[in-house]
Amino acid sequence: MVGKQKFFLIGYMGSGKTTVGKQLAKKLNLQFIDMDLFIENRYHKSISAIFEEKGEAGFREIERKALSEIIDFENVVISTGGGLPCFFDNMDVMNQAGTTIYLKVNVEELAKRLRTGKQQRPLIKEKNAEEMKDFIAVNLEKREKFYNKANFIFETDAPFSSENFKVKIEQLIENIQA
Repeated sequence: MVGKQKFFLIGYMGSGKTTVGKQLAKKLNLQFIDMDLFIENRYHKSISAIFEEKGEAGFREIERKALSEIIDFENVVISTGGGLPCFFDNMDVMNQAGTTIYLKVNVEELAKRLRTGKQQRPLIKEKNAEEMKDFIAVNLEKREKFYNKANFIFETDAPFSSENFKVKIEQLIENIQA
């Protein structure tokens, strides 16, 4: 691919947006931006602290503002927050500005991946395993209509072993360059 490139990785929390984004950026020789880190650095607070202080609506406004700041960046892979595509006209904005890639993962695998780091995730930190699985299922169903507007849908259900991960990244690159 030649010219200006901009990729937005979208998907539910735990879908691997940051992990895949870093590798994709490295393979394509592009800059990588994790929107959550971008927001945390801008506001000098964790996403959890922002959520607590401003509530979800306030956080979504901050997220929208961050998107408007990074939308003009070029030659970049951007890992978005899981909810970003589902608010305002964010999904349309991303589709117009670059290539969107939905990392699609089933509920079982998401629950497995999220169990270990749930304390850093404001929407699930108080939930037990069953509540978390139910929460993921309900929210994923609501969000899929936005996620499915992506230019590419890439299934990443398998756990990320290093071998499997390399193959997945190569497949993703083949798909987006086809």
